[in-house]
Amino acid sequence: MNIGIDKIGFAAPSYVLDLADLALARQIDPNKFKIGLLQSEMAVAPITQDIVTLGAQAAAAILSEDDKAAIDMVIVGTESSIDQSKAAAVFIHQLLDIQPFARSIEIKEACYGATAGLSLAKSHIAQFPNSKVLVIASDIAKYGIASGGEPTQGAGAVAMLVSAEPRIMVLNNDNVCQTRDIMDFWRPNYDKYPRVDGKFSTEQYTDCLTTTFDYYVKQTGKSLADFAAMCLHIPFSKQGLKGLQAICQNDEKTLSRLTERFHEAIVYNQVVGNIYTGSIFLSLLSLLENSQTLKAGDSVLFYSYGSGAVCEIFSGTLVEGYHKQLVENRLDQLKERKRLSVAEYEAIFFEEIALDEAGNAIDLPADDCPFALQQVDQHKRIYRKN
Repeated sequence: MNIGIDKIGFAAPSYVLDLADLALARQIDPNKFKIGLLQSEMAVAPITQDIVTLGAQAAAAILSEDDKAAIDMVIVGTESSIDQSKAAAVFIHQLLDIQPFARSIEIKEACYGATAGLSLAKSHIAQFPNSKVLVIASDIAKYGIASGGEPTQGAGAVAMLVSAEPRIMVLNNDNVCQTRDIMDFWRPNYDKYPRVDGKFSTEQYTDCLTTTFDYYVKQTGKSLADFAAMCLHIPFSKQGLKGLQAICQNDEKTLSRLTERFHEAIVYNQVVGNIYTGSIFLSLLSLLENSQTLKAGDSVLFYSYGSGAVCEIFSGTLVEGYHKQLVENRLDQLKERKRLSVAEYEAIFFEEIALDEAGNAIDLPADDCPFALQQVDQHKRIYRKN
C-alpha cells in the first residue's frame, strides 16, 4: 500500500511588506536582503490572524465533505502556539466541521514539528488504510523591529491531506533522523521573541544536513543521482542554497541540476518569508507548481531542520497526474495581497489584543479573511468563519 500526500494547500495573511522598503527604512543596502538572503517580500499577520485562522484557511481550500468525513486525525505542527494547554488542532477541527470521532493534537519542535506530524500520519494510515489525516504546518515568525532577524520574518500555513494511494506524492520508507541538544534558537516562556545565535544556528543547520545525509546514504544506498530535486527547510532562501551546495560538495554537475530545481522551489518562500514548520512544505508546493521539468516517477529529497535540534531526511515520489491537484495561479493570488508601508507594518507589529479585567476583548479590527479571530470572551479565543 502506498501512503503519502493526496492534497496540499496554502494560506498567507493578506498583508505583505517589500523588503526593499524595509532595507531603506533601516538604512541597509536592499541587495543585502535581495541577494544576501535571496528574499524579496515577507507576509505580515494582523492580530486577527494566527496559526488557527491560517491553518484553517489552508485546509479549507483543499478539503471536500468526503474528506472531512474520513479524517480521524488532525495534527498541527507549530512553534507559535496560542495556548499552553489547548491544541490549535482542536480549534481547526471545529472550524472545518470535521467529523467528531477524531484525534486532534499539536506538535512542537521548532521548525521540525510538522515533519514529525507527517510521519505520525503515515503510521496511522498504515494501521487504518481507510482513514485520512490532516497535517497542518502553521506559524508566524517575529523577531523584533530593527533586529537582525527582521527581514527573515513571515507568516503562513501549509495543509496536507495524507491518505492511502495519494494523488500527489508517495512518501518513501527511508526516513533518517538526528537529535542534538544545542541552543541555537529558542524562546523561553517569558520572552515575546526568539533568542537566536545566528552564526551557530546556520553552522548547525549545515552540519546536521551533511552528517545526516551521510548516514542516510549508508542506510539506504541512495545518492543525489536518485533525486530530481531537493526541498530543504528555508529560514531564508540563501540558507537552503548553502545547504544544497554543502551536500553536493565538488559534484558540479549535480549541483547545477539541483540548483535549477531549487530556484523553482523557493518562488513562494521568497515572497512569503519564513513560516517555520511550513517552510519546507511551502518549498515543495513551489517546486510542484513552478517546475516545468518534473514528471511522475521523479523522487524528491527532503531535509527538515528544527533548531534545538532535530532534523530528518526522507524522500517522496511523484504520482501520475499529480499536477491535477495543484493551483496554476498561486503567484498571481499572492500578488493581490495589500502592500504595506514600513510605518503600517510597524503599527501592525506592535498591535496587541487589549483585554479588560474580565479577560474580554470585543473591539478587534474588521477582517474579511475566510477565518478570523472575532473576540476574546473571558480569556477564551472565539473564531468566526466569514
